[in-house]
Parts: sequence; C-alpha cells; structure tokens
Amino acid sequence: MEDYKKIKRALVSVYHKEGLDKILNKLHTEGVRLVSTGGTQQFIESLGLPCEAVETLTGYPSILGGRVKTLHPKIFGGILTRRDNDDDKEQIKRYEIPEIDLVIVDLYPFEETVASGAEEADIIEKIDIGGISLIRAAAKNYKDVAIVASQKQYAPLICLLEEKGACTTIKERRFFAREAFAVSSGYDSAIFNYFDAGEDSAFRVAADDAHVMRYGENPHQKGIFYGDFDSLFEKLHGKEISYNNLLDIDSAVTLIDEFDELTFAILKHNNACGVASRKTMLEAWTGALAGDPVSAFGGILVTNGVIDIETAEEINKIFFEAIIAPDYAAGAPDVLMQKKNRIILKRKQAKVASAGQFRSLLNGVLVQDRDVSIQTAADLEPVTKKKPSETEVLDLLFANKLVKHSKSNAITLAKNKRLCASGIGQTSRVDALKQAIEKAHSFNFDLNGAVMASDAYFPFPDCVEIAKEAGITAIVQPGGSINDKLSVEYCDKHDISMVKTGVRHFKH
Repeated sequence: MEDYKKIKRALVSVYHKEGLDKILNKLHTEGVRLVSTGGTQQFIESLGLPCEAVETLTGYPSILGGRVKTLHPKIFGGILTRRDNDDDKEQIKRYEIPEIDLVIVDLYPFEETVASGAEEADIIEKIDIGGISLIRAAAKNYKDVAIVASQKQYAPLICLLEEKGACTTIKERRFFAREAFAVSSGYDSAIFNYFDAGEDSAFRVAADDAHVMRYGENPHQKGIFYGDFDSLFEKLHGKEISYNNLLDIDSAVTLIDEFDELTFAILKHNNACGVASRKTMLEAWTGALAGDPVSAFGGILVTNGVIDIETAEEINKIFFEAIIAPDYAAGAPDVLMQKKNRIILKRKQAKVASAGQFRSLLNGVLVQDRDVSIQTAADLEPVTKKKPSETEVLDLLFANKLVKHSKSNAITLAKNKRLCASGIGQTSRVDALKQAIEKAHSFNFDLNGAVMASDAYFPFPDCVEIAKEAGITAIVQPGGSINDKLSVEYCDKHDISMVKTGVRHFKH
C-alpha cells in the first residue's frame, strides 16, 4: 500500500500567478492552511481565501527591499524537518516551528530580463535567492514535502489534487523534486553564463522539454530531443518526426537561410542533392529536382518562398519525408496531405538562437561557433589573369554556399544558379571532384561553362586539371596552400578564372 502524506500547510510564493487560483481554491477546500507573503498573499486574499503572512509566522518583516522574506528558521525548519526523526520532532516542538508539507514557488525571470536588454542593476535584482533556497530545501526533503517549482507543474499538481485530494505519495513527491532540480540547475546555468560573458571558462547548458524519439540514428539507439521545436515550426501534417528527420531539417533550414532570392533545395542525409534559384516556385522546384531525381526519393524539401498549388501538384508526384516552407498558398497543403505520413512544416518567424555548436567526445565536450560566414562578390579575390564574368560570379557564390553545407571533403559544380552535382564526404578532394563530374554526366548535365567550388584549398593542381577536362571555366576556393601558384599557373595557361575567399568551410 502506498504511503500517502497529508498536505496540511502550504507555503505559496510565486512571481507568475496565472493559473494559480484553481490550485489555491482546491487546497482551501481540502482544509490546507495557506502561508504566503507580499504580492502572492494579496492575490490569495483577493480570492477570498484565508492566508497567514510569513511575517506573522516568523515574527520578522520583509527587509532589504524584499531581498529577505522567507529566509528564516521557522520557514526552512518547517520544510526540512524529517517527520520520522525524533530529534527533529523535538526541536520543531521546542521552537514552535510548524511543518510545511507543500511549497509552491517560482523564480524571478532572470533570463527574460537579460534578453530584454535591461541594465545590470535590474538583472542582478532578478537573481532569486529566497525562491531558489525554498526549491532546494523542499526538493531535498521530498520524502515528506512536495515542491512545485514552476508554472509547468501546476497541471500535474491540480490533477493530483482532484484525483486524491490533499495527499501525495513518495513517487509523486520524487517526481516533483526531480522537476524542481531541473528548474534550479537551469536557472543557475543561465546566471553563470551571464557572468561568464562569453569567456567559456566552463560549459553549462540546460535544455528542457524532452521529446523521446522513436529511436536514435538507428533503431537500436535511444534518441531524445531537448528543445522547443514548436517555436520554430508549425506542423501541418504527417507522422512523428524522427531523430534523422531533425538532423535533416536542421541542415535544410541552415542551407536555405543562405539565400535571399527564391530558392528550392532537396537534401538527403544532411547534404544537398538538388538546389536551384529561379524567378518562380515551379521553376525552382523543377531545377532542384533535375539535380538528382534519384536521391530526391525520400528526401527533405525546403524553400524560402510560398509553395503554390501548381508546384504542390508537381511535388506530389514523388515520395519525400518532409517539406518546409514559410507558407503555403490556398489548396497547396491539401494536395501535399494526400499521403498521410508526409511531414509538412510551416516555418515561423523565430530563428535558431544558438550561436554555438557542441558535441560530446572523448569524455568531454567540443564546442565551436556556428559557421555563419557568408561570402559576397566583394570577398572573391581574383588570383588568375582571367576574371570571372558576372554570370560566373553569381554561380561561384551559389556554389560556394552549397559547398559550405556539404560534408568534407566536398566539391560542388553549378551552372546558371543550379546545382549540377556534388562530391561529398570523400577522403580525397580528387575523388570528390571525380564523383561530382561522374554524377553530373549521369544526369546529362553539360558542364561546359560550369563553375566549381571547393571547401578547402588545392594542395596540388590535379583538381584544376580534372576540372578543365570537364569544361569548368571558373573556380572558387579558400586559397592558402603553399602550392597555390601551381593551380593558378595551370588556370592561367588554360584560360580558367579562379578566385579565392580566404575562408575554409570544413564540415564533419
């Protein structure tokens, strides 16, 4: 039989009061005595409910501008006393300390205050002291006390009260304690990161909202996503989003965000297999699909424009996992929803906020800035006698964006702002180029007049030699090899233009 503990007295002190009234009324109905202070006490009394002031219980007023209200032995003793410990029982009796069985508290909005751009003095005042102490005390003593540490826990608390009355089990109290420590650890991480001010003296990340995936990268692996996916996308249709879907969706949106003009991209395993920039959505889709209609099967589709019904009807002819767009014209979603499992996502205005990336390895964490470097025409430094034409410059910039988002070693070939082919994830840059050329030819692309982008420099002229034989007329690469001049000399000899950016785009 479960060990139920009766809630006789509850301490309530919260910053956010939305949704609290239902809990308070239920506690009062169950005969629970309410203790509170300041604005929360006024809120409770405005509901017509009796409430004992913390100041009355402790015999001390709120002092130091409200910085010290609940920090008192009669509060913390009532929370931390062990109900089965004879010494504790004797001491709380001697000092007339009432037991507190439920603590409902939340924390000052520190992160929101920082995000608002407030002055440091205002930010410091939003570092909660009493609240965080109450949370830790009640969570530590979960064997006897229930702790509700955020508005997110109001719902499970009211369900518990309605189902069982003012009683809790050890399992329920341990659940609330776990949630409370998640709140406190996340709060402290945010405060540390504010004071660390980007110096990276330690690594602290707190992520909430755990979503258990069907599995991880493979069926035998566990997968969990921590984050607020719904703040970035509205899911209009489709099956449950998988671990691999999330990886592809992330790759898709980071790629498409490189483009200002109307562009459509198709990705497979985080790499673009078809991309085209065009004046109309249908032309962009048709151009992207032509890049690799085989790999497009089961791919992730993404665009930065509104998908019209005519384009939706063409897209509907192939099998794909997910489609992402900022919006859909009337009737377009109905066409795409004809297959029940298709994931249809509408992007919201929110952007990916994190400026950093991290991964676990070697019993540690590897952290780096996101690669947000975007090259423009002004960043293309000609290194050959022949300068690229205006059309070639546009294609070079286009190809350079794609190679940035391709697994290294990577080569991309483009023509008329369309991806002809990529060579990706190769141990040799020469192999990457050969792969790209072979693939382009397999889809009947004419590479005469096409351009080539490389994610890193050419240590030898072999790549430019192969590119020349394929008909490539312009090349963009970071430069920086001690043998750069060999590639440049070859290009000069064969009337090929080459530009360097000075920016390498490795991706592993």
